[in-house]
Amino acid sequence: MMTELPLEQVRTLLAVVDEGTFDAAAAALHVTPSAVSQRVKALEQRTGRVLLQRTKPVRPTESGAVLVRFARQLARLERDARGELGLSGAGEPTRVSVAVNADSLATWFLPALPRLAGICFELHREDEDHTAALLREGLVMAAVTSSAEPVPGCTVRPLGRMRYLPVAAPEFTRDRLDGRPLRDALSEAPVVAFDRKDDFQDGFVRRLGGVSAGSSRHLVPTSEGFVAAVAAGLGWGMVPEAQAGPLLDEGRLVLLDPREWVDVTLNWQQWRLDSPALAALADAVAETAARALRR
Repeated sequence: MMTELPLEQVRTLLAVVDEGTFDAAAAALHVTPSAVSQRVKALEQRTGRVLLQRTKPVRPTESGAVLVRFARQLARLERDARGELGLSGAGEPTRVSVAVNADSLATWFLPALPRLAGICFELHREDEDHTAALLREGLVMAAVTSSAEPVPGCTVRPLGRMRYLPVAAPEFTRDRLDGRPLRDALSEAPVVAFDRKDDFQDGFVRRLGGVSAGSSRHLVPTSEGFVAAVAAGLGWGMVPEAQAGPLLDEGRLVLLDPREWVDVTLNWQQWRLDSPALAALADAVAETAARALRR
């Protein structure tokens, strides 16, 4: 049973995952690397499962992720309890780790945070289709995600819809796209993508009846850089409405088809814990999203 797991071993497992190596975990815990290795091995023997992939940095296995999440939740509850009891260290800021997609970070998410006094944030940038995986692995306590299916041990709260518009620079549109069906033109024209995992533009072309976006791709891994690359004429791309609007008004971007857009539904998932810090963050994020996102 989970209550029979030695907490020292569980906390050591968390330290190894957070620090990335056994040696770094040993330094953080002020013990020898041999002691760290022995604790992890003892926990694996006790559970009958391999808990870590011995890579650099180490990664939890599926079973290890369950215990990492458990350890992080215990640490969160312990800090909350110490704060309520006024014990030593209670005045230190509490730390909350959150996974957020880059476009939310660049548009609406950050204004939710300044009102939350006494909390330090550790933000993990990840695509909205993959942020739930960080929750599942126990690496974060909450996430902005496109998944409405709750991660085990988490609650889900709908936030709203982020609209993406197909846009390009006027010169790019004139030289590359004019006079051709949009489906065919976008299947061959240069395109801007966030990274190699980004198939959002391909999905839009498939929605139009094509196969995929063109093979000439510029990879720009920041939300602001992505928009700037499209506005500079490197290629076309799907840009959040909040970022595209001012550039459309200035004439630096044009809509490829005013009748076409893609809405991405965003949700807030967080651990199912009675934590004041998490509850306050969830309320602040939901209030900010209600003003910024489409309902």
